Amino acid sequence: MIRFLLNQVGLYVLFLKKVFSKPEKASVYYKQTMHEFVSLGLTSIGIISIISFFMGAVITLQTAYNTENPIYPKYLIGLGCRDSIILEFSSTVAALILAGKMGSNIASEIGTMRVTEQIDALEIMGINSASYLVLPKIIATLLFNPVLTMLSICVGIFGGWVAGTLSGVITSENFIYGIQYAFIPYYITYSLIKTLFFAFIITSVSSFQGYYVSGGSLEVGRSSTKAVVYSSVLILLFNVILTQLLLTS
Repeated sequence: MIRFLLNQVGLYVLFLKKVFSKPEKASVYYKQTMHEFVSLGLTSIGIISIISFFMGAVITLQTAYNTENPIYPKYLIGLGCRDSIILEFSSTVAALILAGKMGSNIASEIGTMRVTEQIDALEIMGINSASYLVLPKIIATLLFNPVLTMLSICVGIFGGWVAGTLSGVITSENFIYGIQYAFIPYYITYSLIKTLFFAFIITSVSSFQGYYVSGGSLEVGRSSTKAVVYSSVLILLFNVILTQLLLTS
């Protein structure tokens, strides 16, 4: 087991070295990156918005029902919603969702190219297939995933406000005061830093699983599953590490 793990880590490092070496023409990368912006980024806006809205609503209602003690000021509901969304949901939980959406997409796309020998054809033409296929995806997710995180934060807090005011558990004034109270701007920076790490993990791990797939369509499906599982585990691991590094004084 340890030998297999070390072998996979070594192969992954060599894969990354290949991805970031011998780049093709800038114009080619620009066109591919724009395509990935649409394929991986814009198509994720809908699912992130919907899930963020309802998660913000649930966080607000659960906070309200667990702080019914009269000694707790009502604005704590808004504060709890804000910090929960910024610190954890919009970076980590959203990344886990994107690992399923983006990761399976990337692994199946590259895996299909591998089993249909399209990658071999690129290599025969003298093209660095790993860099050509993977680097635009990494660039696109590193640039667009922070946008998705900011969107998630805004939509999540809005969902919390809608749920809180419509259900009557908090007034609009108290909720708005809560999301403004003792706000620490560094929390946004912390969330975006985690998003960048998670974006790289999702893209590189999923591409790695698809790039080295062998066999047929069944193996492509298995590589997609592995991509989602491995990306999710690494996201949770790095969430702990980054939290320890970035939030401890």
